[in-house]
Amino acid sequence: MHTALLQSSGRPGDVAHNLRVLDDAARAAAANGAGLLAAPEMFLTGYAIGDDVPKLAEPADGDSADAIAEIATRHGLAVAYGYPERDGETVYNSVQLISADGTRLANYRKTHLFGCFERDHFTPGDQPVVQAELAGLRVGLMICYDVEFPENVRAHALAGTELLLVPTAQMHPFQFVAESLVPVRAFENQMYVAYVNRTGPEGEFEFVGLSTLAGPDGVARARAGRGEELVSADVDPAFLAASRENNPYLRDRRPGLYASLV
Repeated sequence: MHTALLQSSGRPGDVAHNLRVLDDAARAAAANGAGLLAAPEMFLTGYAIGDDVPKLAEPADGDSADAIAEIATRHGLAVAYGYPERDGETVYNSVQLISADGTRLANYRKTHLFGCFERDHFTPGDQPVVQAELAGLRVGLMICYDVEFPENVRAHALAGTELLLVPTAQMHPFQFVAESLVPVRAFENQMYVAYVNRTGPEGEFEFVGLSTLAGPDGVARARAGRGEELVSADVDPAFLAASRENNPYLRDRRPGLYASLV
């Protein structure tokens, strides 16, 4: 499945503008043969929006979800996007995956909140593995800081995730995560990892770009620079199956030795 990563911060606080950016990216990605478009963490509203987080938060089946379902249907590709999710009085940092026919396939709430800003504005999710079937692939969802916990990604590997989508808001000086950690996670867990970032200054943050789609061999199939960019690459189930056959990491695990981890 050809997979596109939209590296953009959109316009913080302007949902209508960000939906137009997503629409344009979906059009371009579909024209390039993509079956999936992934956008960054909190793409719908912007990340550094302070006290506007609860004001702009929407339910998973809200108006913006309907608008993105229409974008997905019109362009014939699945869309994953980050947004602040309201569930009653509780707000989560979430990512939702919508299929090419407009069906809401999966919704994940970030389990590991990073820094005071996130802990002040969001409640952590409590479901570590969220998956959906898409074009014959088992797709898992995660957000930013979550991927930096090896137990998190290993849980996805053991649950059969083949493509892990990780919308992120990766900031300076932590660019080594995109450059080094993400390809290693893909290799040690024998999966594809799509890590799609924001870019440029936003409030007190400086997002570093470097969006990456890494394969199970630890090689980046696509890597963006530091600016606004749409990059894409193939996720190949046959290559993944061969890699899993040849790489013994998951088979050679000895879970009985790891009890102290939990």
